[in-house]
Amino acid sequence: MKEFDLIVVGSGAGLLVLEAGLQAGWTCALVENGPIGGTCLNRGCIPTKILTTPADLLREVQAARRIGVSAPEASIDWDLLSERMWAKIGKNADMEESLRAMPGLTLYRGTAEFTAIKRLRVRPAVPGGPEEEIAGTRIVLAGGARSLVPPIPGLEEAGYVTTETFFGPKYPRRPWPTVAVIGGGIIAAEFAHVFSAAGTKVSIVEMLPRLLATEEPEVSALVEYEFRKSVDIFLNKRAVAVRAAGGAKTVVFEDVTTQEIGEVVADEVFVAVGRRSNSDLLKPEAGGIKIDRRGWIEVDAYLETSQPGVWAVGDALGGFQFRHKANADAEILVKNLFGPVSARQPVDYSAVPWAVFTHPQIGHVGMTESEAMAKGHEILVAVNHYSSIAKGYAMGYVPGAPDDGFVKVIVDKNGKILGAHVVGPEAALLVQPFVYLMNAGYVCPPPAGDSHAGANAAETDPQAMPGAPSAAPAAINKEQTACAEAGTYFPIDRSMVIHPSLNELTGWAFSMLKPVNIKD
Repeated sequence: MKEFDLIVVGSGAGLLVLEAGLQAGWTCALVENGPIGGTCLNRGCIPTKILTTPADLLREVQAARRIGVSAPEASIDWDLLSERMWAKIGKNADMEESLRAMPGLTLYRGTAEFTAIKRLRVRPAVPGGPEEEIAGTRIVLAGGARSLVPPIPGLEEAGYVTTETFFGPKYPRRPWPTVAVIGGGIIAAEFAHVFSAAGTKVSIVEMLPRLLATEEPEVSALVEYEFRKSVDIFLNKRAVAVRAAGGAKTVVFEDVTTQEIGEVVADEVFVAVGRRSNSDLLKPEAGGIKIDRRGWIEVDAYLETSQPGVWAVGDALGGFQFRHKANADAEILVKNLFGPVSARQPVDYSAVPWAVFTHPQIGHVGMTESEAMAKGHEILVAVNHYSSIAKGYAMGYVPGAPDDGFVKVIVDKNGKILGAHVVGPEAALLVQPFVYLMNAGYVCPPPAGDSHAGANAAETDPQAMPGAPSAAPAAINKEQTACAEAGTYFPIDRSMVIHPSLNELTGWAFSMLKPVNIKD
């Protein structure tokens, strides 16, 4: 049995830890049962964005008629799109070749499972190959997650597509004429956007009362409005059966409230109801690894599992299923493994951003309004629409139109940003500055004395800065904390905003803050 200083299971974000181990001169092993690069490169964020980008452009061209641009022949070249996508995914072969050539690294192609504490058996990816036993002083579990397939009667017999098989043997040479998407979350919404833009008649069957249930209700409503222009949407409908006949597939659904039965007929069924942990493949109990009731690996604030010397990162933990969050996990783990114990850093998920690449696009960070109130915050809320700024009008948005996107911000009574949500063009870009602000000031120490108190107060008071767009609402207390800037919107108050630009959408929102549940 070979022994290693570090074993990493999974070649997505786990590669960041592996690289650090190799640079430190450790003997390392990597175990991977799928394509090198993990979900993001092979069947997640990268190939899906190669698909959604032309879909975005097509929808923008179609919407541009309102500002005098018409391109009636615009369409998606599926062959070119597919060629570019597969070329990018194909980089996994180069990555594997590079890994095999690295000194100090042994690459195992197969599925890892615990046989004892810090001991793994690698079952080969190729049937009939030899099994190998390995042990590690340190083990990092980065095996990720896979599509959750609900036990719908007839689904297995009829056949279906998930992200794993779509970016694999079931990738269509041409877009399906019709497709039924089971699910209404991020993955379902993005694929519905791609398929409908490519000319497919799309139906969404979602058991919840709205699409994208993790978003603000107003955001979900706007996306639903836009989707209904090209997609059939069945909300509050639970898929209860699937059957295949005559080359078509029928999804039978039941209304959650009335139990009324309906159905959708399509050429293909795409299942996108969520993700499940890959931890079951690891046989974690044999390695002393605790998992929760849904199968996600349990870790402490430093990403260490119940078994000392074994850590887990990324999608394997559940919660936020995004590559940037997995990368952040891995980066913190590297600092903690290779830095001094006194400088260990816990993970912080209070400002995890994400985007949904639909049309309209969504950007999200932090809490929604209802989440903030449920956690006991006294809050102020502001909403600013694209139509209210010059650039938004130039793009064709008008007040009161149902497609008029917006930013919604939630702050507490001390001005701390709790959440920011954008729906409309460039939402992912527009929400990102809020992420920086929410993370600002975490290392700001209390002042050594009061010698600078007056200067700090002046700097954070928009009234003292010529050209500031607005004063803080009376409900905002800027002197509550020693580091008054920490995580607040105050820097925006004293900053110039390029005019005319979409930055005014977010920058000017804070002049519209209104108390929601502020107590006297």
